[in-house]
Amino acid sequence: MATGFPPGNNKRAHGAFHERRAEDYLRTQGLQPVARNYQCKLGEIDLIMRQGDTLVFVEVRYRQSRQFGGAAVSVTGAKQQRLRRAALSYLHMKGLNEAHQPCRFDLVACDGDQINWIPNAF
Repeated sequence: MATGFPPGNNKRAHGAFHERRAEDYLRTQGLQPVARNYQCKLGEIDLIMRQGDTLVFVEVRYRQSRQFGGAAVSVTGAKQQRLRRAALSYLHMKGLNEAHQPCRFDLVACDGDQINWIPNAF
């Protein structure tokens, strides 16, 4: 397991831990944080970052191993739709228009200690 991993079996703490890992990693890649855990009735977005003019909606997934396909394959089509709807809600709330605000959806797949960043994942 990753160093600094929270003790116990608290799913929320595990999720927050890996979201922090992902955010720290993306910062080293030049992205700037905008928001964490944006929630609306349509879904949740783990991280919202900015890279240049582009708003980046980030889904963070964790799996202990790749035995059953790993973290990347765990993002289903239904999950992608919920993320898209939540992103539209965020844009609307901020008074932004998806036609004029460049956006993309990235995935940070954490498999054990390994971090795999997939820009423009879907």
